[in-house]
Amino acid sequence: MLADVAPVLRATDIAFGQMECPISERGTPAPNARLAMRTTPDVAPALAAAGFTLMSVAGNHGLDYGAAALLDTLEYLGKACIATAGAGANLAMARAPTFVTTQDKCVALLAATSILPTGYAASDNRPGCAPMRGHTHYEQIEHDQPGTPPRIHTFADPDDLAALCDAVRAAKQEADVVLVSLHWGIHFVRASVADYQREIARELIAAGADAILGHHPHLLKGVEFIAGKPVFYSLGNFAIEQPAAFDEAIRTHESFAHLQTLSEGWQPQAKYQTPPETRHSVIASLEFSSGDPRVTLHPCRIDDDSVPRLLHRGQSEWAEWLSYITAITAEAGLNATYTPGSDSTITCAPGSPAG
Repeated sequence: MLADVAPVLRATDIAFGQMECPISERGTPAPNARLAMRTTPDVAPALAAAGFTLMSVAGNHGLDYGAAALLDTLEYLGKACIATAGAGANLAMARAPTFVTTQDKCVALLAATSILPTGYAASDNRPGCAPMRGHTHYEQIEHDQPGTPPRIHTFADPDDLAALCDAVRAAKQEADVVLVSLHWGIHFVRASVADYQREIARELIAAGADAILGHHPHLLKGVEFIAGKPVFYSLGNFAIEQPAAFDEAIRTHESFAHLQTLSEGWQPQAKYQTPPETRHSVIASLEFSSGDPRVTLHPCRIDDDSVPRLLHRGQSEWAEWLSYITAITAEAGLNATYTPGSDSTITCAPGSPAG
């Protein structure tokens, strides 16, 4: 599944990814899991062989098979020499950074999730994921017009945000580079970035984060630079099976029918069951030498068998990818620009905010 992209991953000092589901053979499906996901222990060495060295395990599937399966995930990834962050046996461990060292730099990773089914957040005495909760407020716009749509406001939980900012500042005292991984955002809705994400991003960059690595929406979303630091609101899907691999009856579920309403025109196909836009993926390369990081994008496309493949300049899919990310960045009012390189990569840099 990772054969085509592995050479790019292996060529880096550190290769980061989000581990979407538990790695375990233990546990039973959580009753409140929309789609309980789990994979087998042999996945961990396969990820290491492909080049991954650093992973977040903070996400909305982390406890799909209970606390024991979550802790198994940390153990299996650790045995494969993949460092992890974002979950642990208690809240302090889940919020703790992990440190990795290259030839000339110490890099810290902090990870948290805003997508939190009930009971999935770690507590002082219970395993789980590091929380970065968001809250939603619905404002009635026309008070004299019952039934009209409200305006939706979201904001970060102040205690979670303060804890994460404190952790960034502490990590910055020990590391040259601080990365923050966030499982957040609006799934299956093109381009949209929630208010709480922008709030969190601003605060984390101000606290000292050098890059924010976002995921969860299953769609590629635009990039924003804040004070020269990149915020990837969603890197999209990468190497993940179609939903039916985890539940053959998923297309009959009410929750799946609801998801279809979020992506206009989405009609699940026999093999590729998620929206066509979820095929867009990317490997983002960040080079930290002096000053702000240099960002290079390697466009990828996911095929019918869920395999991510690198795109090459001259392919119609490559041009489609560039057009897509340019369009969604403008639609979200973000400030990244995308410049094709002499090869098939694309340089991502700050520009003026889109109008």
